[in-house]
Amino acid sequence: MKLKIFTSAIAVLLTLISCNSEPSLQKYFVENNEKKDFIAIDVSSDILNLDKAKLSAEQTEAIKSFDKMNILAFKATDKNQAEFEIERAKVNAILKDPKYQQLMKVGSGKDGASISYVGTDDNIEEFVVFANRKGNGFTVVRVLGKNMNPNNIMTLMSVLQKSNINMDQLKPLQQLIK
Repeated sequence: MKLKIFTSAIAVLLTLISCNSEPSLQKYFVENNEKKDFIAIDVSSDILNLDKAKLSAEQTEAIKSFDKMNILAFKATDKNQAEFEIERAKVNAILKDPKYQQLMKVGSGKDGASISYVGTDDNIEEFVVFANRKGNGFTVVRVLGKNMNPNNIMTLMSVLQKSNINMDQLKPLQQLIK
């Protein structure tokens, strides 16, 4: 009987711990990916269309560390400026969490961009790019991977310049530009 009570108590405790109610970008993406003012895209590493035989060992390692990108964009219009401000404030609040370590910030006031990461210098789990402009909206890009490091990201950026990107995966973002 005591064992059943103890086991039940442990199960309840684990359930409560796993149901973390703190905001996170992942939760934010899930909550907003189907709302009318948002555009959500998941991009796999296949978008790069690379000839893997022509890659150096360093480039191959960088590509292997990259899993996917999640993109969430809010298209601002004259009619949804209040909603834009609310949603932008939510993202800013999430990115103030100490787990998001800011690497760089450009711009000021209402327009700008930031790059943050989650993890350690040698084992980055996620890079986050947040760009916003009052007249256009904002975009949050999560670059997810395993054992990423700053060198891998720089190498990945150089590989991106040489890649033949499959634009079909990015078609939904054209709505944001219109």
